[in-house]
Amino acid sequence: MTIKASDLFVQALENEGVTHVFGVPGEENLDFLDSLSRSSIHFILTRHEQAAGFMAATFGRLTGKPGVCLSTLGPGATNLVTAAAYAQLGAMPLMMITGQKPIKDGKQGRFQIIDTIDMMRPLTKFTRQIISPGSIPALVREAFRVARQERPGAVHLELPEDIAAETTDNGQLFEVRPTQTPECGTEALQAAVEMITAAKAPLLLIGAGANRRNAIESLRKFVDATGIAVFSTQMGKGVISEDHPNFIGTTALSAGDYVHCAIDHADLIINAGHDVVEKPPFLMAHGGARVIHANFSPAEVDRVYFPQLELVGDIGKVFDWLRKNMAPISCSGSAYFKRVHDHVASHIDEKADDPRFPPIPQRVVADMRKIMPRDGIIALDNGMYKIWFARNYPAYWPNTVLLDNALATMGAGLPGAMMASILNPEKPVLAVCGDGGFMMNAQEMETAVRLKLDLVVLVLRDDSYGMIRWKQAVGGLPDWGLTFGNPDFVRYAESYGASGHRVEATQDFAPLLAECFAKGGVHLIDLPIDYSENKRVLIDELATRVCRI
Repeated sequence: MTIKASDLFVQALENEGVTHVFGVPGEENLDFLDSLSRSSIHFILTRHEQAAGFMAATFGRLTGKPGVCLSTLGPGATNLVTAAAYAQLGAMPLMMITGQKPIKDGKQGRFQIIDTIDMMRPLTKFTRQIISPGSIPALVREAFRVARQERPGAVHLELPEDIAAETTDNGQLFEVRPTQTPECGTEALQAAVEMITAAKAPLLLIGAGANRRNAIESLRKFVDATGIAVFSTQMGKGVISEDHPNFIGTTALSAGDYVHCAIDHADLIINAGHDVVEKPPFLMAHGGARVIHANFSPAEVDRVYFPQLELVGDIGKVFDWLRKNMAPISCSGSAYFKRVHDHVASHIDEKADDPRFPPIPQRVVADMRKIMPRDGIIALDNGMYKIWFARNYPAYWPNTVLLDNALATMGAGLPGAMMASILNPEKPVLAVCGDGGFMMNAQEMETAVRLKLDLVVLVLRDDSYGMIRWKQAVGGLPDWGLTFGNPDFVRYAESYGASGHRVEATQDFAPLLAECFAKGGVHLIDLPIDYSENKRVLIDELATRVCRI
């Protein structure tokens, strides 16, 4: 049966289970857009391609299935570059589709034409131009397979305008099969049992890779069965509930943080799901604690990460095997780790009720945690507040604290929260943005209103790129070049049809947040913030005090 190429492409997406496509089409995509209009797929028009990419990547992060975004050629494709890197470094399955001028009989010279395939090559796992309609089923199937295969990441297909309009008799789609994960060998698993049993002060580290759905329950059972102390990276938050008695804390920094007191005391660290793309949660040193790397893929050796044993395979199956084949362990370090746990908890609670205005980060985080339910979702942009939330905001469920500690790009907080709201309409969702990061994709407020989302956007306003400004001061450099003006955020939100609010007293923030969630719809809260407490994050004198216990 003869079928149009753009129809075949859309059918191939449906065959892969695609439910949403996000993007900004151009004239080169009009055949594809027309085919999409007659499909079961929900197309979400965004105001910028970067936001479409962030939304699609977050879809991949939350579902494990590739999110799909669409752009035209040239400037549309270049606007997807940051989202491609975001997904690639963060191990989020993402499928990008870009248009192109006719490749057989072009009549516009080089107008808007760049080599998108070459541009995407270092940022993706797979990138191809479609040069014949008959190749579409195989290329789509391969792109989706590669995007989901560990380690997940970004893939890209370019559909030229003339190819999209052609027809083909080769419309047979391919069967979608589950992605295979290698099995970890028994010899390595047995070596791990011996290392863990012999250790006096073992620790379990939860990284981003452990946030895969098939690993969470196995890791929780392992912690309960062994009694081992556990901590997490920023992107591993929530796999083990942070009110678990064995949970010590989150490594907001690479060194000198409260949790590093326990790390320095450990003689073995079992590293579940971390790789060197995420900012290191600790720095390995020759002669220091030994490390077992347990992940879906082998360790990438780095000067600060060179594990002595690798358990490569499905993380859930690895820890199920260890739990079932390991005798009870008796760790002399447990008492010390318990003292660290108690001290960390007390320091995190410090100044949580500080009344000053503008509020300090500790008060903002504490008030927010009181209002958000245990399964409520916060999506963090990037800035100084991200470190405060990583350390002070306890997560009780996986993927309820969405932050990026790989590319660490600004501008992703609002699109990420929008995607979380679309997928979880029954849960409160909050975007936490600095004023700098928010303005990088603030136009998507219109998209959120148009989609009738229930979403609260918190803008922490300090009228500057605060994290870099603070580091500038710490480095003894003049305060120069990092301040800016802001719009009236309340009126800005209202201009899109959202509700705008400005906090003018610290005690008003928590009840206002609760009120916004209760009313539903899109709300923006303008909250000035006092970052004078930042020295408590990057200066390790308090952590050093804890380590003396």
